Amino acid sequence: MKITVIGGGGVRSMFLAKSIAQKARRLHIDELCFMDNNEKKLNIYGGMASHVARLLCPELKFSLTTDKIEAVTDADYVITTIRVGEDDMRAKDERIALNKGVLGQETTGAAGFSFAMRSVPALAEYCEFIKKYAKPDVKVFNFTNPAGVVSQTLRDMGYDFTYGICDAPSGMLRSFALLYNENPDNISGEVYGLNHLSYFKSIILNGKEIMPELIENDEAYAKTDMRYFDKALLRDRKAVLNEYLYYFYYREQAVENILKADKTRGEQIRDINKYMTEELSEMDVENDFEGCLKVFNKWYGMREGSYMASETGVKRTAQWKFNIYEEDDGGYAGVALKFIENAQSGTTGTMIMCIPNNGAINGLRDDDVVEITCDVNEKECTPHIIGDVDEQNLEIIRRVKIYERLSSQAIRNKDRRAAIQALTLHPLVNSYSLACELVDEYIEHNKEYSNGWK
Repeated sequence: MKITVIGGGGVRSMFLAKSIAQKARRLHIDELCFMDNNEKKLNIYGGMASHVARLLCPELKFSLTTDKIEAVTDADYVITTIRVGEDDMRAKDERIALNKGVLGQETTGAAGFSFAMRSVPALAEYCEFIKKYAKPDVKVFNFTNPAGVVSQTLRDMGYDFTYGICDAPSGMLRSFALLYNENPDNISGEVYGLNHLSYFKSIILNGKEIMPELIENDEAYAKTDMRYFDKALLRDRKAVLNEYLYYFYYREQAVENILKADKTRGEQIRDINKYMTEELSEMDVENDFEGCLKVFNKWYGMREGSYMASETGVKRTAQWKFNIYEEDDGGYAGVALKFIENAQSGTTGTMIMCIPNNGAINGLRDDDVVEITCDVNEKECTPHIIGDVDEQNLEIIRRVKIYERLSSQAIRNKDRRAAIQALTLHPLVNSYSLACELVDEYIEHNKEYSNGWK
């Protein structure tokens, strides 16, 4: 089996390589290809990923390439994790919104639309190559942000072999299991909503429902990403919330905190990645891997420690370090590998993915891509039937879903009017006049990547 990673020069490449190499023998993965069009970063971060893979599974054939055809030829599965325009464009995306007092966060905020303007055309081009050169039954797991808009648009374009993946829900479940000193394999959750806008309606640990007691557990607000919410809010919503819902329920606090900070999250990431890449570019990845890993741990630890800190005023307390041999949940690679494992096992497994609703959540269309708990086997991926949900939760979901649908229409047709409609309805913009200004600035901002808007 061949797995290809498009975006293999990203700073998280070692995480992907570790997860895949750890499970390569069990899942019969014998070839892994990392592709990126930034050769310098591919040689650094892809090179470090290659070293990790060799340590964990020496017989795994690992290749690095800038050739997209070579990368996807005969691939069984493809993971896409690209950043068109790289970190500078993200930082500018967010600043354009913040300059108007609008949240600029790259997935849930207005900047997500700008990012999607670049992401979708590039991913569509990759999908065409994948259709032509990969295995006939290839599956594509998209982690490229904004995953909600991107996943919806790719499906609307007819790329039914694409699935949106995110490690936020599975990461939260893992943190809850560890809070109870339990094996993460023994916890599961019923999730419904959209990417970065989802709700846990149930959390089961060792066969027991724990969500009501979890909501009342003060320790959970100190040691997990429930830290971003007030207990009263979770009681009121009768749900545990995806951490990104912070931006919807505490919108004005988030904007105020970001504006007070020295840098936006995009600017933090840009600078951390820049300095890390500069330092690593002066080192020999192959012959001084331990030295490179020390540098990586220093800079990436800063990134992890500052996650959502400027926006919320709350810092993660756990010290971060990359451990090659330690078992973990695998992040978004873990989500993709769980799908592969379920497909190979001959049985049905449960996981959380972004797939078409198909009647699962009442009040949404069948073709609306939702983030939901689903059953996966070798033949299909079926969402769990959720039915009716709390009307207040549904109202936010529907509003953002309409934004995603209109964004899909706008990006596919380069339609300025649909883009303005999309951002006007977005709960974090909620203004026609601001939407007009934002759309025109984003069209100008992205003209090198997506021209011809009308």
